[in-house]
Amino acid sequence: MITADLRGRSVLVTGGGSGIGLAAVELFAQCGARVALNHLPNDERAAAEIERLKGQGFDIVPAEGDVSRPGEAEEMVRQAVARLGGLDVLINNAATPGTQEPIDFARLDAMTEAFWQLILSTNLVSVFRCSHAAAPALRAARGAIVNTASVAGLGRPGSSIAYGAAKAGVINLTKALARALAPEVRVNAVAPGLVETPWTSTWPAERKRAAIERTLLAKAAKPIDIAETMLFLAAGAGHITGETIVVDGGFN
Repeated sequence: MITADLRGRSVLVTGGGSGIGLAAVELFAQCGARVALNHLPNDERAAAEIERLKGQGFDIVPAEGDVSRPGEAEEMVRQAVARLGGLDVLINNAATPGTQEPIDFARLDAMTEAFWQLILSTNLVSVFRCSHAAAPALRAARGAIVNTASVAGLGRPGSSIAYGAAKAGVINLTKALARALAPEVRVNAVAPGLVETPWTSTWPAERKRAAIERTLLAKAAKPIDIAETMLFLAAGAGHITGETIVVDGGFN
């Protein structure tokens, strides 16, 4: 596991209650950072994780709020920055597939207006909302943003057409924000492939096996694999901005 000395640094992770987000919260906290864990209101699982991490001696701040909602996202960021006393790193990780099972691309009728709104607001527009709200604090700290994209945003099959389009937007937005916030703030993204998360845990074994067989490393990623790349981009990589790093085990 890679590490860094982040004592005295503050980090906000959106969608930090499970999966990749929780792995990021834990890793940054282990490196000494004070971490605000954003989660949906009334998320008991996230509340339990916060208590677990605080019980282990980590400096964790709850940051409740639904980033898919305009106004609520920005207020969550403002409150988190106030509680943290500033902000060095923003991890825009909150996302949803909007479905329990991948939706075949041929099922165009499944891409309803409501579904598009859910996917775009949660997976794409929230990245702008939170980055915009955090920009003053990040500029003051000469900090960094790391966005969670996906290989689906690079043209690979994902959970749906809408999801892939939203993640392609995240990749484009990453470049745009890197230009907008330069030179004070670096902005990069990670694009995971198959990751062992609560969403993929219910997939049929054959589906996961077929994906794994196409990777050079012959395994699915774990959330910590993605979190380590986030740490690299946030705490190191001082001359990298506007880039998206694919973390897919060498899919071919």
